[in-house]
Amino acid sequence: METTKKERMKKSFLYWLTLLAVVAVINACDDDDDDDLWGNWVEMGAFEGLPRTDAVSFVIGDYAYVGTGYNGEEDERYRDFWRYDPQYDTWKQVASMPDEAVARNGAVAFAAAGKGYVGTGYDDDDNKLNDFWEYDPSDGELGSWKRIADFPGTARYGAVAFGINDKGYVGTGYDGNRLKDFYEYDPATGEWTQKTSVGGSKRRDAVAFVINGEGYIFTGVDNSDYVTDAWKYNPETDVWTELKEITSGTNDDESYDDDYSIVGSNCVAFTLNGYAYITTGGTGYAGNSTWEYDPSTDLWEEKTEFEGSSRSDAVAFTINNQAFVATGNSSGYYFDDVWTFYPDEEEDEND
Repeated sequence: METTKKERMKKSFLYWLTLLAVVAVINACDDDDDDDLWGNWVEMGAFEGLPRTDAVSFVIGDYAYVGTGYNGEEDERYRDFWRYDPQYDTWKQVASMPDEAVARNGAVAFAAAGKGYVGTGYDDDDNKLNDFWEYDPSDGELGSWKRIADFPGTARYGAVAFGINDKGYVGTGYDGNRLKDFYEYDPATGEWTQKTSVGGSKRRDAVAFVINGEGYIFTGVDNSDYVTDAWKYNPETDVWTELKEITSGTNDDESYDDDYSIVGSNCVAFTLNGYAYITTGGTGYAGNSTWEYDPSTDLWEEKTEFEGSSRSDAVAFTINNQAFVATGNSSGYYFDDVWTFYPDEEEDEND
């Protein structure tokens, strides 16, 4: 009897040991799946202007242009502009916006017909602005600025802007009230035209990007609520189409990811190879999460977190299919670092 009891105890011990090993393997696989995010961030040479936040950027040809913004340490707003050459990872200061333009932050910018456009925002006296300015990079070595027709909507900051087919589009923001109006600028005529307002929520501090000739608006805040609805704009038909919401528990689609955490404000967005990416910003804090958007499925996939310091109010731009994120702030720190992102590479913390 004693031998049989020992054998039973041994078998029971081996059974539980095997079961624990299987559970450990499963948990390890789950942990690997959670941590196995794709995308690699690589730090580039620093932005040569002063550290800043809430600046603007636009791309013309092979160069990006970054300017305006705010530096809380000096309580100073800027109107300077810098040109970035990704081939050599170098910056060159170009013509600043003229004195009449006033230094500002919270502005918007877009490129259309080979020129850059900057407007709205607020100044050192916290005046909301509706003036607009055109930058011509071909006028002299440093380029030149001239004033164009004022933005026809109310003076505001925290709006969004993008360019499609040599026209610019500006909308949403804050003028004392959150907004959802939307306007088109045609450089050929120099005129603004009011278009159909963005659907759904009013919002400020959202992100916008363009894929295949259509504009997209995501994120932002309306009063104290972070916006979850998202919209796509067709400039040919002047129609907005509602997309899947960007938070868990709001869609019936079984393929929808219940772990979405894309809502927030003061994020940045860029596009690469037909996909869009949202990173940094957050819900009341400086963030570093990164998400990839597939317009063919209207779904998001989490990517490797932004590897620089967590931040909000950065700038992002894509030049010749290479994406960059720069500047921004977090808790009184103002940044001048620049990062590029490779979405299909494994993370390498040592590069």
